Amino acid sequence: MDRLQAMATFVAVVDSGGFASAARKLNQSPPMVTRAVAELEERLGLRLLTRTTRVVRVTDAGARFADDCRRILADIEEAETVATGTHAAPRGTLSLTAPVLFGQLYVTPILVRYLQQYPEVDAQCLFLDRVVNVVEEGIDVAVRIGELPDSSLQAARVGRVRRVLVAAPAYLAARGVPQQPQDLAAHTIVSAAGVTPVSEWRFNDNSKPLLQRMQARMRTTTNDSAIMAAVAGLGITRLLSYQVAEHVRSGALQLLLQDYETAPLPVHVVHHEGRRATQKVRAFVDLTVDTLRADPALN
Repeated sequence: MDRLQAMATFVAVVDSGGFASAARKLNQSPPMVTRAVAELEERLGLRLLTRTTRVVRVTDAGARFADDCRRILADIEEAETVATGTHAAPRGTLSLTAPVLFGQLYVTPILVRYLQQYPEVDAQCLFLDRVVNVVEEGIDVAVRIGELPDSSLQAARVGRVRRVLVAAPAYLAARGVPQQPQDLAAHTIVSAAGVTPVSEWRFNDNSKPLLQRMQARMRTTTNDSAIMAAVAGLGITRLLSYQVAEHVRSGALQLLLQDYETAPLPVHVVHHEGRRATQKVRAFVDLTVDTLRADPALN
């Protein structure tokens, strides 16, 4: 295996966290990946990875070498891109992921504009209410809601969202408006399990955490169905602010207990770092970041 290919293999092992996952990503056999890293370590005369039966960890020297490998491989990719002339216009397939409702409300309109602007790009969307592994599943761009773990990926913060309680005005007129979290025990609760656990909701009472146990009359795994039930007047539900922003603006839903909200959650656009990002990724990230940062529902 040549030196550049060995470096790319080593970076894949570091980024994916193991030899088997790197082999799947590279479409190679695990022994081939293991041998490539071993030969690289022998050539360098140092240990890049610490292996156990259950986990593979990068050493300090290995982490520094991985960073250098990424820069070298990125420079080569950049040089090839410029040489072939593809740097001028994005092309290829763009793969992206986002939560289901966020993808529907925010990402899809941006993506449509992007594809209309760049006719040589196709797109593959994974709109799922789970965290998709960007490295292992070959994703170019991801929208993340919540705090981010440390990684080699680049993240641009584009806004923040809140966990909010909402109900229809007709329901509140009939059942009363709760003034504190404890009052929720007397209300009909619609629980969207994708946002908060079914059995308990967390609040912030004068900077002190407050846990309110809930008994939901309706439990659902989809945010859309929780919104529909709340708009129809069934009861009170808790969702993310962007998910109900349009219904709040129209008056179909009313915000509740805002003084007890927990800390907002950041929204990031995540992609491969620095110059590793291809032109098609850079163009989409730039458009997405500018559009989301200008949206009042996220800021």
